[in-house]
Amino acid sequence: MLRITQGLLAALFTGLLALGAWAVDLTDAQRAAIEERIKPVGESCLEGDTSCGGAPAAAAGGGARSGEEVYNAACMACHMTGAAGAPKLGDAAAWAERIARGMDALHDSGINGVPGTGMMAKGGCVNCSDQEVMAAVDYMVEQSQ
Repeated sequence: MLRITQGLLAALFTGLLALGAWAVDLTDAQRAAIEERIKPVGESCLEGDTSCGGAPAAAAGGGARSGEEVYNAACMACHMTGAAGAPKLGDAAAWAERIARGMDALHDSGINGVPGTGMMAKGGCVNCSDQEVMAAVDYMVEQSQ
């Protein structure tokens, strides 16, 4: 049976302290590389980059994207296939009950997501404005009545 003495505790503490100091002793380049790797996805997308899971960022001063552009870039994956129970674009029956709740409710669902479903806030489009999401919702409703 291992007997813990003050000497053993002191040695363990000193060892842990030394490991902690070693872990903090990084160069600026190493720190920058780590920070780049752990950035949230929405912060590491570059303008025009479509590999971040959302629509490409709007060019500076380019204005808001149309509803169809946002749909094609961010919504189509689920609303074309019905993935995770998403109502398919053009399926009037699937959209009827949702449309009956009103556009305010649909816009809210698009912007904030729907708890307990696959619909996440802004459909996962981290760089879409609320207005762009509402335009995409409007586009889907127009195509599905």
